[in-house]
Amino acid sequence: SCHFTWNEIMDDESLKERIDFAQQLGLKHMVCSGGLEGKTVDEVKKRCGQMNHFGEMVKKGGMIAGYHNHNGEFDHKLDGRPEYDIMLENLDPSVVKMQFQVAAITSGYKAQDYFRKFPGRFISAHLQDYSPSNHQKEVIMGTGIVDWPDFFAAAKTGGLSYVFVEMESDPTVMEGCAKYLQNF
Repeated sequence: SCHFTWNEIMDDESLKERIDFAQQLGLKHMVCSGGLEGKTVDEVKKRCGQMNHFGEMVKKGGMIAGYHNHNGEFDHKLDGRPEYDIMLENLDPSVVKMQFQVAAITSGYKAQDYFRKFPGRFISAHLQDYSPSNHQKEVIMGTGIVDWPDFFAAAKTGGLSYVFVEMESDPTVMEGCAKYLQNF
């Protein structure tokens, strides 16, 4: 799996080069990290159409396309709804799967709720946990605000095949997370 930027995949020539590069690396997933956000519902829908085209091209290349969220897709509301919900309604699940960034919990959104609401739509997740007293501080999984047993129970419904621990803090947190994940 590898992340690609919106600008890398929106031009067909550049996309063909990126698909060739991904094939040479032996990637299974090409994931777009951001880029679907818009100022209006129509703009998000248009970008989802472009993302669906990306997904079709990636599928023809023998891989699975994905979209990686950030907190912005939850924090920014259009017509009173998170942009992420609009994206899920407009992305074609046959060509675009989702990679859920668990950090969305710091904005009040749980991955497991989305796994249950949109079964089979997710291929992977980036895992992080945060201090109950300071949602900006990363902590060892199992000691923070994420309900990991519920997360992993719902992950099966969501379709997750892969998880990646994404920690930007000290190595002891990463080591603790690796030990914690052995429970699942």
